[in-house]
Amino acid sequence: MEITRINPTKRWSDATIYNGIAHFVEIAEADPPGDIASQVGRILAQAEKRLAGMGSDKTRILSATIYLTDFANLGKLNEIWDSWFPQGTAPSRSCVKVGLADPALLVEMAFTAAAGPESIEQRRPATPRA
Repeated sequence: MEITRINPTKRWSDATIYNGIAHFVEIAEADPPGDIASQVGRILAQAEKRLAGMGSDKTRILSATIYLTDFANLGKLNEIWDSWFPQGTAPSRSCVKVGLADPALLVEMAFTAAAGPESIEQRRPATPRA
């Protein structure tokens, strides 16, 4: 089986797909990143877009690892997370307290999901980013 790397750079790829399973990480892409609610909302919106590009959706997320800088933000994160998934589709999940490389970031999420069989991004040639 071939490994597909989406937008690979020297340091990372936006996503990696192997054997129909996609792996990707999202952070809040904005300057400034904002409070926990805006960062979680942005990450989940970005994840939906990434999943759509792989012929998938949020109901096909298999697992998530959430890296949170302060557990005081866990309640708000859980509130947004719980409302994002349709009933009965939440993936397995872990949440760990960490220090992130950018102190403005409050949360980072790593996802594993079932990619669609006709992934749009899998059909595109991987182009290295600068």
